[in-house]
Parts: sequence; C-alpha cells; structure tokens
Amino acid sequence: MEESTKKREPDRTYAGMTRRTLCIGAGGAALALGLGTLKLVDSAAAIRPPGAQNEDHLLANCIRCEKCVEACPRHIIVPTHLEDGIVGMRTPTLDFSANWCDWCTEENNGIPLCSQVCPTQAIDKTLGSTPDNTVIGVAEINTDWCLAWRFKGCRFCLDACEYDAIELDENDMPHIHGDRCNGCGACYTACVSLKEGSILADMTDRAIVIKPISELDPDNLAALNTPVADSTSR
Repeated sequence: MEESTKKREPDRTYAGMTRRTLCIGAGGAALALGLGTLKLVDSAAAIRPPGAQNEDHLLANCIRCEKCVEACPRHIIVPTHLEDGIVGMRTPTLDFSANWCDWCTEENNGIPLCSQVCPTQAIDKTLGSTPDNTVIGVAEINTDWCLAWRFKGCRFCLDACEYDAIELDENDMPHIHGDRCNGCGACYTACVSLKEGSILADMTDRAIVIKPISELDPDNLAALNTPVADSTSR
C-alpha cells in the first residue's frame, strides 16, 4: 500500500530519449546488426555542418542533443538514421533538398549558428569556419542525368553557384572546379533534373549532388589541396 502511494519518478532522458526508448533502440540495433540488416557505416560518409569536418572529434563529442538541428535557420541540418550506421546514429548531417548552407551569412553575420549552440563543441566554433576556409563536400555531376548534358539548355546550377565553381564548356556543358567548390549545396538545391520531365528509369537523385570528400574519385581529390579559390580571383 505504501509503495502504491509513492510518487512515480519520471523517466530520465538521454539525448532526448527515455531510458526505455534508448534500451529498446539499442536492443533493436543489436538484433539488426546480428541479422546483417544493419551496417557499421563509415561515419565519414555523411556531409557535416561547418566546423564538424573532423569526424573523430565529432563522434567523440556529439551527445545527440540536436540543438544544431533546431538552430539551423535554413533547416538543412538533420540527424542521421539508424540505417546509416550505429556509430554515427543521430549525429548531424546536411540535407540540401530544400535549401543550402551559407554559413549563416545572412542570418548571423557569417558565424554558423550550429557551432554557437553546440554544448560540447562537437561542431567547433573555435575553428572560425567560413565559406572560404571550409570544405563540407564537393559537387559532382551525373552527366547521364544532367539536362545540359542531354542538350536541353539548362544552367540553373551555374547561376546558383556563388563561387565560380561551375563553368560551361564550348558546348554549354557544366563542369565542376573542385578547387573552388566548398559543398554549400546551392547547385543541388537549384537542380531541376528531377522535374521538367527528365526522370530516367534508373534516376534516384538530382543530376548534380554534393559528395562527402571520402566518396570522391581519388583522381578528383588533388584539386582539393587548395580547398576554395581566393575570393579576389572570383
């Protein structure tokens, strides 16, 4: 009787989850891993917010609080999912489907808000990340899906790029200059290849995408030694 009259202690929460939810999730992840339906994905495959390019530092310090998700004024920071791998689950990645990253230039004078609100500096504000000193990814064109490469006169990605990282050749086909691209995502957001009746049988994404550096062809990595061209040369 005495026990039944006691006030029930509320469930403690861990990174926004109750202990019960956390245990269920961990158990489910272990089962999925045992069945082979879940993979320990290399966490570097995610495109990280500015200031979180050191993958080891991010994974060691991120507490999955999602404050960066809430703070992003363009709503492009999202948590990774369980199917992306256990190690980096619920850590921040960038989704450029509806918007792109300008390092909060318009919203916060060029200081990324995600780094300001991070309580553990997993997104490191001490780095002073700017569009000119930080590469968060590199644009890549799928020439089979690109409207311009299919002779349809598209140039939306060229017009969207603020860093002169895209250039048209003599046939008006777009090409990426890896030494000028910082992975801001503006070209991806602007790409209309999934619209305008251009969808192909095997098409799963827009024709220009932002690739994590770890996924790039090794032949393209040489251009990233000087990540972004000096603004005076643009």
